Amino acid sequence: MVHPINEPPLNPVPPVVMALCIVIVGVEAVFSLGSYGVIGGPAAVGWRLDALERFAFFAPVLDWMLQTGRYPASELVRFFSYPFVHGSFIHAAFAGVMLLAMGKMVAEALGAVRLLAIFFASSLVGALAYGLLATSQAPLIGAFPPVYGLIGGFTYLLWLRLGMLGESQMRAFGLIGMLLGIQLLFGLLFGGSQDWIADIAGFVTGFALSVVMVPGGWGRLLGKLRR
Repeated sequence: MVHPINEPPLNPVPPVVMALCIVIVGVEAVFSLGSYGVIGGPAAVGWRLDALERFAFFAPVLDWMLQTGRYPASELVRFFSYPFVHGSFIHAAFAGVMLLAMGKMVAEALGAVRLLAIFFASSLVGALAYGLLATSQAPLIGAFPPVYGLIGGFTYLLWLRLGMLGESQMRAFGLIGMLLGIQLLFGLLFGGSQDWIADIAGFVTGFALSVVMVPGGWGRLLGKLRR
């Protein structure tokens, strides 16, 4: 029997999730401290802008690659680097909190390697969807597309769980429905961006990958579709 005094105050987070969160928060901490002149001197004020130019995803960059047939590594890296660059401390903090919550559940169910596959595949597909469908010229930044991918993975896991319990599986989509509703509300009130395109693409990617990654998940889905 474990004595309550010896129990950790917080539930342990899988190392891979903590590592991703540390990178996100660490990068933002450097930018924030630099912007206030705490580190880096006067040049540090422009660190965030320099990172946006080098690592954010821009739809025109995708258009250029498709038109010219050239895919330099310096541009391809944008598909996977933009989740680690944020517009502000609040932006990074919200992404980090959601990453810890969703990542913990997905990593414990699927393991570290599958979590990383969902994270970076959702980042890639989210950027592609944004580049092909968005009309905005604003850069795509922030970890929300891959975090939505983890939400997609969690949704599928919950979908399976509710099915085994004989409960309504539509309840599994309550979280994504609430988040999209909040985005819609903020968009109507404050004129939101088109980042939601990448978020939805990330969610679909995470859900679809989880169907394949969960042992027996594909067979269960086919069985449901046949019935």
